[in-house]
Amino acid sequence: MGPPRHLSLLPEGRAERIAWPVPFSDGLEVLDGLRGRPTVVLASGDPFWFGAGSVMARRFEPGEWRAFPGASVFSMAAARLGWPLEKTECLGLHAAPLSRLRPVLAPGKRIIVTLRDGEAVAALAAYLDGAGFGASELAIFEALGGPRERRTVGRADALTGDFGHPVCVAIAVEGDGAVLSRGSGQSDEIFDSDGVMTKRPVRALTLSALAPKPFETLWDIGGGSGSIAIEWLLSDPSTQAISIETRADRAERIRDNARDLGVDRLQVVVGKAPDALGDLARPDVIFVGGGLSDALMDELKGFTGVRLVANAVTLESEACLIRWQSQLGGELLRIELAQAAPLGPRLGWKSAYPVVQWSVTL
Repeated sequence: MGPPRHLSLLPEGRAERIAWPVPFSDGLEVLDGLRGRPTVVLASGDPFWFGAGSVMARRFEPGEWRAFPGASVFSMAAARLGWPLEKTECLGLHAAPLSRLRPVLAPGKRIIVTLRDGEAVAALAAYLDGAGFGASELAIFEALGGPRERRTVGRADALTGDFGHPVCVAIAVEGDGAVLSRGSGQSDEIFDSDGVMTKRPVRALTLSALAPKPFETLWDIGGGSGSIAIEWLLSDPSTQAISIETRADRAERIRDNARDLGVDRLQVVVGKAPDALGDLARPDVIFVGGGLSDALMDELKGFTGVRLVANAVTLESEACLIRWQSQLGGELLRIELAQAAPLGPRLGWKSAYPVVQWSVTL
């Protein structure tokens, strides 16, 4: 059982051949019906590196299957180019948006990606050019490791030609596009916003207090532009986040920002807390950037062991925050910032509204 292109490479024999259907999930049902019969599933390269292996392994018991991995497309492409694989970013984009590249794009970076089909090569080149990395050199491999293997090399901003599936692309990144920081406190300019956003210095301090760790889930209550949740997700690919926003237009902007910055796994919920919290996955960390109230804290106080960080700007939210800090403990931090701004012909300090931050483990 396997894709038609795999089955076509086999010599004639007595075994029954079953083409894996599209969508992929339909093939799992067919495979279920073959339980008890000796069955071979064909998959490219290493099925446990952006392949089908993990999906099937979750469906069947360990004693029901054995895997015989081959060389992955990443190892074969690296071997053709002489790239050290341990220093090369490897991404499976055959079933994911090209924007997943955004967090890793930087001059000098080497990236190998799998793509869904030959047409996606042109889309990849256009994406890189639009992001300011059109000078990147692309090595396009078709049918890598098979009898139809072909390699084409060209710049992203000048790529031409037709390409066939299966295809992968090795990218030597060059250009003057904006590079995302590896630290917290990304530039405000990378987020589309209507002005409601935690600004960079306060965001950096807030992310430090939230202290993201692998596999943790964040609730971002009062999402605004999504900057806090997005930076949380940028910290580690295993993190998850749910942004709760009352306004539908801002929720759509959060989704757009998350997609553009390569963290489309951000879940966005339109609604008002605490009413919108009932069916959500339990968080490890909660950030309240807007909508702090006694009703919300009555709902959140029962999340024992969860880390909570709340920012207050208005006098009303500050009073609520201090009232709950007196009951539940935790640390208070007052953040007062000023930036140099024109004052007549000279410069003076222009103060921002102070922010009171409360951090506590419930």
